[in-house]
Amino acid sequence: MMKLIKKILIGVLLNGIALYVVVNFLDNISYTGGWKFFLIGGLIMGILNTFIKPLIKLFSLPLIFISLGLILFLINGVLIFLLEKILIQLAFEGVSFHVDGFLVYIIAGLVFGFINFIEHLFIKN
Repeated sequence: MMKLIKKILIGVLLNGIALYVVVNFLDNISYTGGWKFFLIGGLIMGILNTFIKPLIKLFSLPLIFISLGLILFLINGVLIFLLEKILIQLAFEGVSFHVDGFLVYIIAGLVFGFINFIEHLFIKN
């Protein structure tokens, strides 16, 4: 049980770090809430990556093969879009997140995916 909790906490932390890099790398993304945003955003991204991303990947499997995996960046962009919409719906006090434009979602997905890949190279399950 403690191992599972530790794994979840590490996942939230890694997603929060990836979000930190994304929002500081791209100019067309704004957020408020500081560490609270990264904690909540990391948790939501962990949930999306665990439950929603596998479903999206399953339904887009032919596109993944045709594009040689490049569509995965678009899928990460969709997850960033969902994060924005979920944060709007949940309306945490002092926490907001906004992305300006479709292309920014894709670039954010690319950066988020790359950072997560690098993090997981250094931190094994």
